[in-house]
Parts: sequence; structure tokens; C-alpha cells
Amino acid sequence: MRRLTLVLVALLALVCAAASTAKSVVPQLLFPVVGAVTYTNDFGDPRGATSHQGNDLLGTKRAPVVAVEEGTVKFWTTSANAGCMLYLYGTSGTMYEYIHLNNDLTAANDNKGKCVAGVSYAAGLVDGEHVEAGQLVGYLGDSGDANGIHPHLHFEVHPKGGKAVSPFPYLKKAAQLLVPAPPAGSPFTLKLTGTVVDSTPTDLTLTVNTLAAWPSHVKEAKLNRVITFTAAAPDVTVGQKVTVWTLPSPGTVEAISGEPLALTVDRVA
Repeated sequence: MRRLTLVLVALLALVCAAASTAKSVVPQLLFPVVGAVTYTNDFGDPRGATSHQGNDLLGTKRAPVVAVEEGTVKFWTTSANAGCMLYLYGTSGTMYEYIHLNNDLTAANDNKGKCVAGVSYAAGLVDGEHVEAGQLVGYLGDSGDANGIHPHLHFEVHPKGGKAVSPFPYLKKAAQLLVPAPPAGSPFTLKLTGTVVDSTPTDLTLTVNTLAAWPSHVKEAKLNRVITFTAAAPDVTVGQKVTVWTLPSPGTVEAISGEPLALTVDRVA
């Protein structure tokens, strides 16, 4: 009996170790959508005769969709259910699926666009291209069997390219980006409006409401993000509404996600 117990304990340890290894191959992710989204832990929910294999991230049509980690992309354009779809094969070995990308040419639900770069996928992106973490890869939409439903990204996580696991815990820990990463080696600048939360001789903290970025030309509204900038003794008061322009910054994860003091103020109006 004691020997059987030891065997069962050993088998249980192996199972736990395998589960731990599966989890460990999924790295710290960047959030796949830039801008405001809503989502729930809907992995495994009934979907007809099957179950939901990802999380649905509801957002604004054509919101930027980015690579959650460095890897290689593959376009998938022939699925009636998935619509315009993209695979990201991460360097960690994890595969990600981006489903229901945009297929509209106007603000209406016209379904006149094809699953091509500039409509579903980022302009200039090529099937099989290597991408950096945070790089723009597509645009949020409602193609496939999501047609006419609220635009959303169905996002899946497949450790080691195997069975899907719930993206929810990884999304909750993911860094939320202000903008997609600029082209390698290129800087980016921001124009932000918001309300002063705090000001010291060396930094400025705002609750940011709106944002415009260059060279991506991304614009966002209703951000409600608190960001602390490096700033030389700005002449402002708490509660004051201001517009801030930032100095050109390299596209590091810290900068594009607006981490404290990662961006430097150029001027304040």
C-alpha cells in the first residue's frame, strides 16, 4: 500500500510539473488592443456545440491591434467563422490567434473590404513577416460570424502551439499600451490633454483624457489614464486642465505603455 501511495504521489508531481511548464512558456504579454476595451473571463463558455476558446475584447472598430510578443505572423483569410484572422507565432513557442479583424471600408458595417494589409492587417505588413512586441499587426473589427455584432477581437493563447488555455490571467497582467510601437529605430511623440494630479520640480502627473500620436497618427479619447512624466518644474497647479507635448522617445515597452517617468515633457499649454 505504501509503495502504491508513493507511485501516486510521483505521478501527481509529474502532472503538476507538466502543468507548470505549460504555463511558464507563456511570457509576460503586451495587451493586444490599444485603446479602451471591455472583456470578461468567457473562456469555456458554450458556443453552440462547442465552447469558447478565447476571450472577446470589445472595443472600437479599427482600434489598433498589436503583437503581444515578438514573433512571426501568418494571415488566414478563408474562414467563414473567423473572418479575417491572424496567427502570431511567438518566440516563446506560444501561438496566438487574432480573430474577427476588420473587413469594412467605411464607418458602417459594409463588409466591402478584403482580408488584406491596410484593411484587416497593418498597412505594409506581409504574410510571414517577423514582428516586434507592440508592433501594429491589424485592426479590430467584426468579420466572420461576428458580423453585425459589437466589434471585438477574439483572442486565443496556445502554449507550445497546443490546446488553447484561458487568456484571462495573462490579459489581466498585460501592459496596456498608449500607442503601437513605432518602426524599429524611430522615435514617437505624443500630444495629450488632461488634468493635473501632481507637480514637482522634476515630474508632472496627469489624468490623461485624450491622446494623439506621431508617426502612427493614433488618436484616443476617454483614456482616463494616470501618467507621470519627467518634467522640469512645470508652472501648473493641481486640478488645472492642460495640454502636454512630449519629446521624441524611443519605442521601448516602458515608453509606449506610459510607465512612470518613461516620457519627457517638451512643453505644456
